[in-house]
Amino acid sequence: MEATLQSQLKGWRQYLHQRPETGFEEIHTSDYVAQILRTLGLEVHRGIGGTGVVANLTVGDGQRAIGIRADMDALNIAENAPGRPHASVNNGKMHACGHDGHMSMVLGAARLLAEKKDFNGTVRFIFQPAEEHGRGAKAMMADGLFERFPIDAIFGAHNMPGMPAGSFATRAGGIMGSEDNFVIHVKARGTHAARPHMGVDPIVIAAQIVLALQTIVSRNLDPGEQAVISCTEFITDGIRNVIPSNVTIKGDTRSYSPAVQALLATRMREVSEGICRAHGAECYFEYTHEFVPTVNSEDYVDVALQAARNIAGETLVTADVAPMMTSEDFGAFLMHVPGNFMFIGNGDKPERGGIPLHNASYDFNDDILESGARYFAEVARLQLPR
Repeated sequence: MEATLQSQLKGWRQYLHQRPETGFEEIHTSDYVAQILRTLGLEVHRGIGGTGVVANLTVGDGQRAIGIRADMDALNIAENAPGRPHASVNNGKMHACGHDGHMSMVLGAARLLAEKKDFNGTVRFIFQPAEEHGRGAKAMMADGLFERFPIDAIFGAHNMPGMPAGSFATRAGGIMGSEDNFVIHVKARGTHAARPHMGVDPIVIAAQIVLALQTIVSRNLDPGEQAVISCTEFITDGIRNVIPSNVTIKGDTRSYSPAVQALLATRMREVSEGICRAHGAECYFEYTHEFVPTVNSEDYVDVALQAARNIAGETLVTADVAPMMTSEDFGAFLMHVPGNFMFIGNGDKPERGGIPLHNASYDFNDDILESGARYFAEVARLQLPR
């Protein structure tokens, strides 16, 4: 007897959860996904951008094509889930962001569309590697993704703890921020802790830099714009009785526009170098762009909302959700192809979907798998009507 959709989705999801693989190492994951897609009768292409998979389903004579994307990679986090029967068997790795659920929902959409064939055109199911460090989308595009598999629009989604289970939310324009990384190296002159006047203390200098960076958003950025500067690592080469010679500050910034990204990079460099110069220390400043903002195309927000309403009902759909400062590699696709990114509620109770993303105890809520699969299938029907 054929498995029900929900039982099959749950089986796929928990199998993938047990076998997490990180960016560009998703070998078993892509094997598993490709095998399911072939079983469903789709035309499968492997090795795109490394471990990426694209599967095509064409029905009728329609000339339009859309992409439905899932991310495949896990995180280097040791799972903390005593008693969870499907906990990770790969030490130090886990699906702490729900990509196991995203893959299962897109596989479910492929099953629904392959069974009913109730659309006219081509749906390309895109399984992307290496989302977590923002390189997988670029790798697939560099490998000719959109030249080999042209599409008119692309759709993606992410589960969201804290939102009611099975609810949907999106918005036109920027929905998720960019992520830029920075490294500030302060080189001074170490000395004995008892004789600080003999050296130049990089800890004091670096501490001033950390505090001064916080004034950039409040005093250099237009209050109508949004940005975050976070210093996340403070590393020295000192010991208990030695004032160090070197301090390294690492962190990231989030924003929604290239202009704000440029402002942050310029002011952070000026502040860091200025403080070091004032104290007689050297400064080496690095600033790299990791994720572009995720900006939804106005032309495709309405179809995403309508698909969500058709599946979940009006009351569980939000049309103008507040943007979030988290980042998504899907934004790189949207710079080349229009489309929409949707949030799907994972649950608002800690014991059922409410544990935060990137937490060692997180788990995808299996109760929302079928809603997600039906949502993606409905997007295809609306975009490619018979």
